Amino acid sequence: MPADFWDTHAHLHDERFAADLPVVLERARQSALQGIIEVAVDVQTSHEAVRLARERRGFVWAAVGIHPHNAAALAPDGSWLKELARLAKEDETVAIGEIGLDFYRNLAPREAQAAAFRAQLRLAGELGKPAIIHSRAALAEVLALFAEEGTGVRAVLHCFSGDESALRQAIGLGLYVSFAGPLTFPNANALRSLAAQTPGDRLLLETDSPYMAPEPYRGRRNEPAYVRFVAEALARARGVSLEEISAQTCRNVESFFAFPG
Repeated sequence: MPADFWDTHAHLHDERFAADLPVVLERARQSALQGIIEVAVDVQTSHEAVRLARERRGFVWAAVGIHPHNAAALAPDGSWLKELARLAKEDETVAIGEIGLDFYRNLAPREAQAAAFRAQLRLAGELGKPAIIHSRAALAEVLALFAEEGTGVRAVLHCFSGDESALRQAIGLGLYVSFAGPLTFPNANALRSLAAQTPGDRLLLETDSPYMAPEPYRGRRNEPAYVRFVAEALARARGVSLEEISAQTCRNVESFFAFPG
């Protein structure tokens, strides 16, 4: 059985892909990727995500949303949310994201981050779209807010980096958990232990390209083709074959994202 994969979180709009995006996408196809979720961070990149998904129909899909770093710039009249809702209804859009809280860099006031997170979780619930959640130095707050606002919303904690207690809480809330390049790092034994404990039907793979390239590309630009290295690390951590990880995570993609039809 062939081992196919999905990259469920990439930022192909990033300027680091401006010169060679067609080559990057072809390399992804040649690396057995079935598809890529292009994840926006603001209204502009939400438009770009939908446009790219239309250009690469059936291989690239869009997630539209406002990253917590950009929460302070949102118009108080709510026009940004109306525009996201419009884009979210396009067939190419399969999720709301990337949304959440970031108390590490604090590039927006925490109150603004929380308000944007709440509004977008509600939008996801209203439209029946899953949510892609960013959390950095704010996992307890993210889980608490999701417990309040996320009833009935499928959601994934992207690039999971919490502890065992947070993992149990997330699974209890119905969240999916996505692992990225850090799973391959030599000092990531604790993270690999958590990956081994995660229920199989809640697992997703991602690169978060162009960030956090896995071994052996650490320190360089990341790209979707490298998701295979994350899959291999996950297979080793769980003591199963790469083909089993491929089959399980591809099933999870189909059940998680809001593909048309």
